[in-house]
Amino acid sequence: MAAVSPETILKTYWGYGAFRPGQKVVIESILAGRDTLALLPTGGGKSICYQLPSLAHEGMTLVISPLIALMKDQVDQLKKRSIQAEAVYSGMSLRDIDRILDNAVYGGVKILYVSPERLKSDMAEARIRRMPIRLIAVDEAHCISQWGYDFRPAYLEIATIREWIPEIPVIALTATAIPRVVADIQEKLLFQDGRVVQTSFRRENLRFIVEDRPDKEQAMSNWLQNLNGSAIVYVRSRKRTQEYAQFLRDRGISAEAFHAGLDTDLRFRLQEEWQKNAFQVMVATNAFGMGIDKGNVRVVIHMDLPDSLEAYYQEAGRAGRDGLPSTVILFAGQRELAGWRISFRISFRHCRRSDKCTEPWAPITNWLMAVVNWHPSILTSVTFVPGFNSSPHALWLPCVSFRSPVG
Repeated sequence: MAAVSPETILKTYWGYGAFRPGQKVVIESILAGRDTLALLPTGGGKSICYQLPSLAHEGMTLVISPLIALMKDQVDQLKKRSIQAEAVYSGMSLRDIDRILDNAVYGGVKILYVSPERLKSDMAEARIRRMPIRLIAVDEAHCISQWGYDFRPAYLEIATIREWIPEIPVIALTATAIPRVVADIQEKLLFQDGRVVQTSFRRENLRFIVEDRPDKEQAMSNWLQNLNGSAIVYVRSRKRTQEYAQFLRDRGISAEAFHAGLDTDLRFRLQEEWQKNAFQVMVATNAFGMGIDKGNVRVVIHMDLPDSLEAYYQEAGRAGRDGLPSTVILFAGQRELAGWRISFRISFRHCRRSDKCTEPWAPITNWLMAVVNWHPSILTSVTFVPGFNSSPHALWLPCVSFRSPVG
């Protein structure tokens, strides 16, 4: 029987006529049996890179994912496409876990999602050794590196699977990884004959804005008035998620607060309601957003400076995943930027000049470096509109325009 082409599978199950940049290269590498690290931008279609190969071969794919909400959403989407998928995570009954793992052993599951913490259980090890696994996928792979911005110790257990089922290829996926993290991912996952596939991290539909505003709350409200779609507002304080959400509700904008201190069931409910457009604005700490696949996020606002460049890129990238024009706003004055300036000069000492920066996210590095070094007499509101060179990997030099503060 002739093998079905990846393009045919893509059209049959997802309805797309063509792959996004980088997807086909990653899929072909996996189908050739090579360990592969895929560095694709947020919204670049990373999940298809492991879901599609699962349908191109016999057996199943084991996916390690850090977030329960992400696993549940992925499983729901796959089932709608008539693809056999299940997830095992904390909070499930032992009976349900046992049933799902048994189905996976006997061929009733095509894609199985598990949290890294579940790999430690004797039940998981015994069943995984018996499953017809043909591919191991590690989502949000930067979590495995201590040099990454979101290190999770449980991810270090993933390499154990390779001892249980040797000679099975691994695909690791992330949208944010500096060179040190790229190397660390491959080392920690015991890559053999590994391949790194990296596409441009440019997001042509995103407009990046920085504003120095003493009245940040009112400026936030102004940006969100008459919002056509959804929005995320990031803050550094759990208390302020509640305060800002109430501030917006008082002005007729539907908003809810989200942070890690909320009850697990409440966090799930809020996330599902936001996904279904029950309210428009999620005011959240960085506990919200990883793996969220919501296309109509038109605005992402940072009320405070994020912890790192990687965190900023990841959070900003949640805007405009449907490809439509969207806006990312950072409220930061010179006093706040001064602290970041020192951090940038240490972390990106090889990027002192924009023409020397070769990081995969050189565009956003150059933009933020321009911001943190901007003269305080000028930084009232600066909009950086992307201007591109012809090569997808060439340096991205921002075109700069100035505008009056909104509102």
